[in-house]
Amino acid sequence: MTKIKVKGAVVSNDDAEIYNWLGYDCVSPNQVEETLDDADGDVEVDIASGGGSVFAASEIYTMLKNYAGKVVVNVQGLAASAASVIAMAGDEVNMSPTSQMMIHKASTVSMGNADDFAHDSKMLDVTDQSIVNAYEAKTGMDRDDILQLMANETWMTAQDAVDKGFADNVAVGSQQPQLVNAIGTPVLSNEAISKIKNTLAKVRSAKPDNKVETPVENDEKKSAPSIRDQKLAILFGKKE
Repeated sequence: MTKIKVKGAVVSNDDAEIYNWLGYDCVSPNQVEETLDDADGDVEVDIASGGGSVFAASEIYTMLKNYAGKVVVNVQGLAASAASVIAMAGDEVNMSPTSQMMIHKASTVSMGNADDFAHDSKMLDVTDQSIVNAYEAKTGMDRDDILQLMANETWMTAQDAVDKGFADNVAVGSQQPQLVNAIGTPVLSNEAISKIKNTLAKVRSAKPDNKVETPVENDEKKSAPSIRDQKLAILFGKKE
């Protein structure tokens, strides 16, 4: 059975490069598409994610729903926000006894005048309705009831998720239980991602082989910073 791991942030294809570079777990539509293209038979999706981009989640949900074989979803730790939308693509959704699911309304960061805020408010309403489509198809619940659960930022235990129709089974004896009581997925802001991309572009333009490296000043230097620390130093402009 083909395995797909939805771990860490749910991100766009363009942003996945940055998460990979920093060593953060993430999943993007391209990653899922490549796996599905090579899949033969049933697919198993393991989820432990606090969510991320609702548009990337929509792409992944659609690809999984359109897959010809059976899709089994295993919520191992947390399926929150956008990750819960992906979970709805499962023909069978299994919850670890220690897992949780969280659903809420879409959010964004806005700036501008009254017209800009009115536009963004309308966009969020439309986005919420699109998310409800996934929840409604899985649970059969009334749309207004689902919207109320989203407005309340509803956290569900494994049994709660089954009782409400968001999942099918509590998988007793699950192989990888993981107790989660908060959203811990690192989601980078658009500003941070833009800064990293600009930095990478400058570094690559200066290197003919397009390799991006952050050299340690001296091989003999003790307690040299880790690769991730060096990359974060580039991001936040810190000097050693």
